[in-house]
Amino acid sequence: MEINNIVIVSLTSPKEKVWGQLLSLESKGVTVRGIALDAFDDFIRQVVKQEETAVGLETIFFPMHRVERIALDEPSGSIPSLGQRFHAKVGLTIQEYLDVPRI
Repeated sequence: MEINNIVIVSLTSPKEKVWGQLLSLESKGVTVRGIALDAFDDFIRQVVKQEETAVGLETIFFPMHRVERIALDEPSGSIPSLGQRFHAKVGLTIQEYLDVPRI
């Protein structure tokens, strides 16, 4: 995993998943600028409609004892990644939307 990768972080206690930009990965924990995976579709809908932000991206630190796994947001066979879904519906990549510099 590299900084600025788009990832899905699986957490425990409570069990949840967060999708977003990896800001830091250290032995003490992980910081992500993202959104709960169950709010992803609502987030896209509000970006497309240019609505006032009701569901937005947050910068969140998760201590390592909560992190179950971190996966790159990648397509799986013919199933697009969440980033690809965002691009298809919004017309911008998530990196462009977040103004993330290209490496």
